[in-house]
Amino acid sequence: MLRVDFVTLRLFVAVADERSLTRAAEREHLALAAVSKRISDLESQLGVNLLYRQPKGVELSPAGHALLHHARNLLDGLQQMDADLSEFSQGVKGHVRIHANTSAVIEFLPEDLSDFARLHPEVKIDLEERVSSDTLRALREGLTDIGIFAGHMPADDLQVFSYREDRLVLVTPRDHPLANHSDIALRDAAGFDFIGLQQDASLHALLQQSAQQVGMPLRLRIQVRSFEAICRMIHTGMGIGVLPEQVVRNYLPALDVAIVPLMDPWALRELKLGVRNLESLSVTARQMLDHLTVREGSGYKTTESDRFASKPS
Repeated sequence: MLRVDFVTLRLFVAVADERSLTRAAEREHLALAAVSKRISDLESQLGVNLLYRQPKGVELSPAGHALLHHARNLLDGLQQMDADLSEFSQGVKGHVRIHANTSAVIEFLPEDLSDFARLHPEVKIDLEERVSSDTLRALREGLTDIGIFAGHMPADDLQVFSYREDRLVLVTPRDHPLANHSDIALRDAAGFDFIGLQQDASLHALLQQSAQQVGMPLRLRIQVRSFEAICRMIHTGMGIGVLPEQVVRNYLPALDVAIVPLMDPWALRELKLGVRNLESLSVTARQMLDHLTVREGSGYKTTESDRFASKPS
């Protein structure tokens, strides 16, 4: 394995940025001879020419461009590591990782995580927005402590708890023929052009499955990667779509769209919260799990016996 120190990598990035050994030396407050020797030693160690030396400066060789890409990534990672560890030295006493689908991130987690942060200011929270399939994959691979995903996604190999419910609605332009319906079933809207999410989104899979069950495949005109993009496409008259009601209401002030309640039973959707192994969770992750599954006035509380009873055999 190559042994390249970060000082040399930083010097190489400076040379690449400045296109000059002299200017790189000035930028890094080093003697020109020292910079030149480090770059020459690096080329010798790697066995390739990284620079084309020219009368008015230097240019990167193909190998130099490849090294620059990796050097920037390594230095960015080092900076991020320093930032993360400095938080612990300044009083952070816990760390919890959460992957969650977009519905949870937009509708529920802002308040839930804000409340948790006020109660536990010493805890660092890493939240990543992912489609439900990616969240489940991250749980299974140990890349996250807690995952929040659509309830219809198969997760028999995980320990799963109820989190929240949201209601799906049909969203149309204001002047659309369906806009004035008091409610509607998906089969009655399936003949119109739909704006949908990408293939790996759980909502896309749910709609496709539901449409197939009633023998009316959806006419997907456009697929995008966010709820906001769907709303904007609908606003311009490109089609209709199915979205969580609360998400749409967040965008309503800026968009001229209509909401029509869906009659289908699956339109009341449950969001699930999952962990790979409850017993291996850190104290901090358990605190977060308790916070997310115990809600005042919800009528739901996770007890220790409930959790272990939900553990797959």
